[in-house]
Amino acid sequence: MNLALRGGVAVVTGAAHGIGRALAFCLADEGMSLALVDRDTEKLAEAAAAVEARGVRVSSHVIDMGDRNAVSELPQAVLETHGRVSLLVNNAGVALMGSFDEVSLDDIEWLMDINFWGVVRATKAFMPALKREQAAHIVNLSSVFGLIAPVGQCAYSASKFAVRGFSEVLRHELAGTNVSLSVVHPGGIATDIAMHARVSSGIDQAAAKAAADGFKRVARTSPAAAAERILRGIKRRERRILIGADARLIDIVQRLLPVSYWGIFRRAFAISGQ
Repeated sequence: MNLALRGGVAVVTGAAHGIGRALAFCLADEGMSLALVDRDTEKLAEAAAAVEARGVRVSSHVIDMGDRNAVSELPQAVLETHGRVSLLVNNAGVALMGSFDEVSLDDIEWLMDINFWGVVRATKAFMPALKREQAAHIVNLSSVFGLIAPVGQCAYSASKFAVRGFSEVLRHELAGTNVSLSVVHPGGIATDIAMHARVSSGIDQAAAKAAADGFKRVARTSPAAAAERILRGIKRRERRILIGADARLIDIVQRLLPVSYWGIFRRAFAISGQ
């Protein structure tokens, strides 16, 4: 049975940019009210105004998803404005340039606090509200780097594998309840996440710029196209959503060669600057 969205309330984290912003527009066009969350005050205000112009109720919440206390207090603020929550989209995420030898433990903890713990904490915080709905849904953004583990992406890949594992366990635990869950694995999406990635002090700055430029060359799926695919998956309550031909190819190769896939992908990632 398809999930009815019209009249519901969606919480979207990382809503000021990229996929989160594009998905907010899609959900507004479906007749959902939106609670938009991001740490970028200016861009969040712009996104909220653009979404509100589509004729739906919008609230904006300036929060760093790595802030444990702020995330725990977010449901109260959302419920005071909207009264309910029927869809939670855990989209916020950051990137970190550098191999394991190059990045610091502080860098890794910073990334995990947002990419993994932000997802876990937001899900925990909003679960009571979601369970009060007749039908509710959770969307957790992993990555193709939650399917394969490229060189130079130790922290990011670890966080996205963690999101995948958490999401799959939670989906199994929620089976038979009113709450369903999708985990999303985007391929190369044309967002600014690579350009805004934290660069560890241990990595060469020229190498970091080359890696970011390489990502831009291979990131061919637009945020709007990614959002449309996620929206379709939400409506169908799909358990896994792959975005882009690159994601579908990576998924196939990893399934066929679960241990030795890197021999296939090494040259492709070297060309892209990874």
